[in-house]
Amino acid sequence: MKILGLYVVGLSFTLFASAQVKQNCSAPAEYPHTRLAKKFATRETFDAGDKVYYKCAEDFTASRGSRSVECVDGKWTNLNLKCEKKTCGSAGALPNGQFRYGGSTLIGERVYAVCNEGYTLKGLNFMTCKRSGWSGEFPSCEVGETTCSPPAVDNSVKSGGNVSGYRVGDSVTFTCSQGFQLDGAQQITCGPDGQWQPQSPRCLPSPDKQTGGCGVPLTNDDSHANLADQYITITSFASRDKVQYVCDVGYVQTGGTKYRTCTDGKWTPLKLKCERKLCGSAGEIQNGEFTYTGVEFGDTATAVCNNGYALVGRATRRCMSNGWDGRVPECEAVECAEPPVVANAEMIGPQEPPYTYRTVVRYQCHVGTLIGQKEIWCTMNGTWSASPQCKETTCPSPNVHNAFWMGARNGGYLYRDTISIECKMGYDMTGPNTITCDSDGKWKPGLPNCKRKLSRAHRRN
Repeated sequence: MKILGLYVVGLSFTLFASAQVKQNCSAPAEYPHTRLAKKFATRETFDAGDKVYYKCAEDFTASRGSRSVECVDGKWTNLNLKCEKKTCGSAGALPNGQFRYGGSTLIGERVYAVCNEGYTLKGLNFMTCKRSGWSGEFPSCEVGETTCSPPAVDNSVKSGGNVSGYRVGDSVTFTCSQGFQLDGAQQITCGPDGQWQPQSPRCLPSPDKQTGGCGVPLTNDDSHANLADQYITITSFASRDKVQYVCDVGYVQTGGTKYRTCTDGKWTPLKLKCERKLCGSAGEIQNGEFTYTGVEFGDTATAVCNNGYALVGRATRRCMSNGWDGRVPECEAVECAEPPVVANAEMIGPQEPPYTYRTVVRYQCHVGTLIGQKEIWCTMNGTWSASPQCKETTCPSPNVHNAFWMGARNGGYLYRDTISIECKMGYDMTGPNTITCDSDGKWKPGLPNCKRKLSRAHRRN
C-alpha cells in the first residue's frame, strides 16, 4: 500500500509538471488588409508569451484596435486591428466650376473638373486619388471661351463658321477647286482643346493630271518615322498614289501629316513631326520624391527617400513607349529596436513597437541621478541617440575643522542631502552655514571656514 501511494503521488507530480510546460506557436495567421511586420514574416515558430505586430496593407489605414497578438497556450490571440481603405475626401472648391466625382474618393478613383459657361478649362480635366492625396496639377477655369484658329487648305473653298473666330462646336466644310480632289475629311469641327477634329484635309491634283510614277520613298533618319508596314514590300507607285508613315516606337505625332503623295514622279516632302513620347509624372512617393533626367521616352526617374525613411522596391523607372515601367516604390520609416533598458528607471513614451524615425522616449530615475540625456530618439540610421544611466551620487563628509553639523552620518551623503554647520565656541564662521550635496558629488555652494576669535587685547592693538 505504501508503494502504491508513492506511485500515485509521483504520477500526479509528473502530470502537474507536464501541464506547466508552455506550448510554442506556429506562424501567426493572415488577416484581410493587413501584413506582418517584416522582422516576423520569415519566422516559423514562436515561444509562449511572444508578441508579433501587424500593420495595414498598402492603400489601407488603421482605424482602431491593437496591432499585436500574443502566443498563449500554443495559440495566437485574435487580432482586433481594423484597416480601412484610404480615401482622399473632397478635392476642394473649383472657382468658376465644379468637380464631378466618379462615385467615391478611394485610391485610384478620379475627380473631373467642369467649368461654368463662359469659362475655359486650363490644364488636365481630372485629378487622381493616390496614397498622398489628390495628385496632379489643380485645374483652373479662366474667363473666355475656347476658340480654334482659322483652318487653311490650299486649292479649296470653305464654308460655315464665323470668319472672325471659331468657337467650340463650330464646323467648316471644304470643297476643292477644279482640277483637285479631297484627301481627308470634308467637314471638321472645333474641339474643346482648341484643335480641329479631325485634322484639316488636303486638296490634291486630280488623276487626270497624272504624269509619272515614283520609286520607293526615302526617309531621313532624323524624322523618327518609317513607312507603315503595308507599303514596305512595294517597289513602285503610280502617280497620285499615297503612302502612310508611322512614328518610331517611343515617338508620337505632334504635327504635320503622315501622308506623302507621288506627284510628277516625285514624292511630296514628309511633313510628319514625331517627338519623344511624354510620360509625365512617374508617381507620387509619400516621404520621398523622384529625381528626373526628363519625362520623355528613354528618360529615367529615380526615387529618393527623405531622411529617416528606407526605399522598398526598385528605385529607377524608365519612360517607355507605353508609359513608365515598373511600379512606384515606397519609402518606409526606419525602425529602431526596443529602447535600452535603464536600471532603476521608468521609461515614458510608446510602450510597444514600431519605434520609427524621430520617436522619442524619456527616462525618469527611481533611484539615483540620471547621467546623460533624459530624452533619446530613434535616429535615421535605426539606432537610439544615447543610452542614459541612473547612478547614485554621494558626497564625502564635509570635514570642516573646529565645527560641528546636524545630520552627521558614517556613510556618504546622497544627492540633494542638506546639512547645517556651526562653529565651535570661540570660532567665527566665514562662508555658508548650509550646504547641499550636488549631482557632481561636491558640496554647494562650498565648505565654510571656522577661525578662532581674536581676544580684546589683540583687537586693541
